[in-house]
Amino acid sequence: MCMNELAWGTNIDLNDNQFYNRVEDIEFISDLLRSSQYGTSPSILLTGVRGVGKSALMKKIQKTFRDENYLVVYIDFSSSDAYQKDEFTRETVMELIYDEIMEECNEFGITTVEKKIEKFIKTHDVTLREFINVKGYPVPFLWTEKNYKKLANFVMELPQYLYNEYKDEINGVFLFFDEFQIIKELGGKLNDFLWFMRSHIQKHNNVSYVFSGSMSVKDSLIEEIAGSNGAFGGRMLTIEIKPFSHQTTRNYLNEKAEYLKFTDDGFDQFYECTKGVPFYINVFGNLLPRNALLDSESVKENFIKFLPVLATHFTNSWFRLNLQQQKILTTLLDGPLNKSGIAKELNVTSGAISRSLNTLQDNGLVEMENMQYYVPNSVFRAWLKNGYEMRGVYPFKSI
Repeated sequence: MCMNELAWGTNIDLNDNQFYNRVEDIEFISDLLRSSQYGTSPSILLTGVRGVGKSALMKKIQKTFRDENYLVVYIDFSSSDAYQKDEFTRETVMELIYDEIMEECNEFGITTVEKKIEKFIKTHDVTLREFINVKGYPVPFLWTEKNYKKLANFVMELPQYLYNEYKDEINGVFLFFDEFQIIKELGGKLNDFLWFMRSHIQKHNNVSYVFSGSMSVKDSLIEEIAGSNGAFGGRMLTIEIKPFSHQTTRNYLNEKAEYLKFTDDGFDQFYECTKGVPFYINVFGNLLPRNALLDSESVKENFIKFLPVLATHFTNSWFRLNLQQQKILTTLLDGPLNKSGIAKELNVTSGAISRSLNTLQDNGLVEMENMQYYVPNSVFRAWLKNGYEMRGVYPFKSI
C-alpha cells in the first residue's frame, strides 16, 4: 500500500500512517487513564455516531499503553460467540471478559498467571476443570455449576487481583469494552447487571474501564449507564468523539488521498455527503474515481451510485425490521414527528407503535429530541429516499 492511501472504513486496527487527527482526544483520555497508577481510576464512556472512529481510537490508545507496561484488555462484545448465536446472557458476558483477560495476560508475557489464577479460583469457590490449550498457551476452563453469582464475582475481582499480584511488572490494568450497546440484549436483566458492575468497579484502585459502542449522545443506554439516575451516575466521565470538521476533512484528504481532485463545490458536496464521519470519508473516498476532477454534480452522482455500499450496515438492519417499524422510518423521512403524529400517519393508536419505536431507538435507527422522533443518519435517509425515487416504492421486502 502506498504511503498516501485511505484506510477502508471496516478497518479499526489502523497503523500510524492510517490513523489521523484525534490528538486532543488521545491526550485527554490518556492523561485520565494514567492516573490509575496513583490509585485514582476513572471510568470513561465514549459516545459518538456510528463510524466516527471510537473503536480505532481505543485500539490506538491500547497500543500506546501496552508499550508503557499496562495490561490493556480489549473486549469486543460483537465478537462473542454467544451474541452471534442469540445466546447472549450475563454468564456469557462474564465468560467473554474472563477469556479476554487471560489472553491479554499471555500476550503481555505473564507466564506464571495460570498458577496464580488457579489459587485465586480455589479461594472463590469456583471449580477449575482443566487447563486447555488456546493459541499455544494454557487457559483455565471454569466450571461453575451454573452459579452465576460466583462466576461474576470472580471475574470482576480478577483485574484488581492481577494488578496486586504483578504490580512490579505492570503500571495498571485497563478494560476496554467495545460495542457495549450489545448489552441491551440482556433485556430486563440489564439494569441489575449494570449496578452489579458498578459495585465492583468502584472498589478498584488501579483498574480503569472504558466503555464504547455505536451509541449517539441521545441513546437510551447512556442514560441507564451515566445518567443522573443511572448505574454509574456521577461516577462516569462521558466523552463525545465528534466527526471531522470541514477543514480537518480537507486536510486529511490532502495528506492521505491527493489523487482525489475536488473543485471547491465538489469538496463541499463530499463533506455534505459524509458529514465528516471517518467511516464514510474513507469508504466514499476509496470508491471515487482517482485523478478525475470532481465537481458537485459528479460527487452527487457517485454518492447515489455507491449508496448501497455506504449504507450496508443500515440496509442489513432495515431488512430485519417488521413492516410497522419500516413504515415508521419512512414516515419520518420528511421530517421529525411526535408519537401521535406518527400514529396518525400510520392510522393506528399511539400505544400500538410504542414497542416498535423502542426497538428502533435501541437499534440506533431513530432518535428523539424535544419529544420529536427523527432518523439521524443522513446516508440511511438517502438510501431509502433513493430507493423510492428509483422504484416508486420503499424496499419493504428483500428479494
